Amino acid sequence: MKGSVLLGLVALLAFAPAAVAHDRGGGLRKIDHFVVVYQENHSFDNLYGSWEKVDGLRDADAAHTRQVNRDGVPYQCLKQVDVNLTSPPLTATCTDTTTGTAFTSHFPNAPFQIDDYIGPMDKTCPAPGVSAPNGVLKDSPGALPGGCTRDLVHRFYQEQYQLNGGRQNRYVTGSDAVGLTMGTYDTRKLPVYKYLHEKRHPNYVISDRFFQAAFGGSFLNHQWFVAAATPVFANALNDGSADDLHSLVDRNKMTTPTPAGYPLYVPPDPVKDAALTVPCGSPNSAGLACGDYAVNTIQPPYQPFAPGTAPARQLPPQTAPTIGSRLSGKGIDWAWYSGGWSNANGDVGGPGWTNGTTGTCTDPETASGAVYPNCPNALFQYHHQALNYFAAYAPGTAARRAHLRDEAEFEALAADSKRHCRLKPVSLIKPIGAENEHPGYASEHTGSDHLVDLIKSVEGSRCAKNTMFVVTYDEFGGQWDHVSPPGQGRRTPGPHDEMGPSTRIPALTIAPGLKHSFSVDHASHDTTSIMATIEHRFGLRPVSSRDAHVQDLSTVFGRH
Repeated sequence: MKGSVLLGLVALLAFAPAAVAHDRGGGLRKIDHFVVVYQENHSFDNLYGSWEKVDGLRDADAAHTRQVNRDGVPYQCLKQVDVNLTSPPLTATCTDTTTGTAFTSHFPNAPFQIDDYIGPMDKTCPAPGVSAPNGVLKDSPGALPGGCTRDLVHRFYQEQYQLNGGRQNRYVTGSDAVGLTMGTYDTRKLPVYKYLHEKRHPNYVISDRFFQAAFGGSFLNHQWFVAAATPVFANALNDGSADDLHSLVDRNKMTTPTPAGYPLYVPPDPVKDAALTVPCGSPNSAGLACGDYAVNTIQPPYQPFAPGTAPARQLPPQTAPTIGSRLSGKGIDWAWYSGGWSNANGDVGGPGWTNGTTGTCTDPETASGAVYPNCPNALFQYHHQALNYFAAYAPGTAARRAHLRDEAEFEALAADSKRHCRLKPVSLIKPIGAENEHPGYASEHTGSDHLVDLIKSVEGSRCAKNTMFVVTYDEFGGQWDHVSPPGQGRRTPGPHDEMGPSTRIPALTIAPGLKHSFSVDHASHDTTSIMATIEHRFGLRPVSSRDAHVQDLSTVFGRH
């Protein structure tokens, strides 16, 4: 488990004096309830880059926009592999000769708008549970509406390579989706944007310096969301066997799933893209997080987990403190509400249960290989269930029954809050896959529609008068952003260490006491700022050194 932890702590402490905000204006004192919706896989520029007044696409300079190849030479064109962006079906208008192997493309080396080619209702989505590595060709047999793209790689070492020390110019080279990394959505067409521009909309703030807490993907950032730390795989094998889950990187500190690499990156040395960090002292490991840290997707120790997962490939139960344990220790009620949880967890008859009582999984959208009563939806994401990795919430415990709940229960509580607010002091919401906006298997606009429904359910209730509603995304989803994270160059201040923070992600806050109908908060935050906000409001001890030093979200009230 050794690594450059001391260096990380030094970096944190170096920024400590200026980092913490303690609500000097008193805005948090008006907040009795927190609702946090944790969506999936979009960078700030990708989704919110055209929101007015923000540091967005119009502010991106060429140095942080033009993508470079392995030798640092700017591409002439963006190579594409999504079946709806290649040429054909699009016309080839650009030829690139920078890599030694010429290719043609419809796209010059610059950000482009996805909506111009894949519309919100285009039939480009796969059926639930169906793999489509390069997307689904528009209007092909079996294609579903929703405007889906292919997925993009978003993993621990790859993202560090893509950031390139804050230059933000190797997203294309370090990706299996190459040019799609530069795609953006028309912010003004998003359902949440339209809702927040209607008459009598709630006052809100966009935070345009909000970064994912850790490098890489959803698993790790969910862990930082609840524990502000990276999990450790106790007694992990380090013998080179099939069950040795450590990664290996090449001389560029990069890794790929196979020696063949990605369309524009072939590793020059042996690599292994696995769940754990590289072994300390292994080739090319100097300066990287190393040891037995779990940084890429790994299954939890308890049901629900992906059917057929071998025990050797499940993370041992974690025992570190979490925001949940801090809240419970103070007697403050809370819940993690997950879409599809009752079905996946086998809570027969619970909120959201759709599988009857016949002893078989009857819902037609149940995942293949499921065994009753654990009947997860085909788009239920096991590694998004952050607290299911912790011994405190093991099956059979009172804490699990009390705090790991189905999103349908939150929706019912909000609907029943017309006269008196029925929400718990802290509600953490994880929508099911079909509604979480994840590229590859989910529709962006369908997820945004669901988000609007959640906001309306609170804003239309008695809870609105004292609830802070926060929306953010777990991580960048492999998509480019032009703003350098803390620790990547000197452009952005903020606490940082060997785990992150990383690419900027969307974040918006709705709360009573905001001074304007809309404003932009330019203060530097990361995912753990949400935890810090809850801690400061309820007088909780920090969970780790990161949440102890980040700015909390009281800056949205104008004290920044």
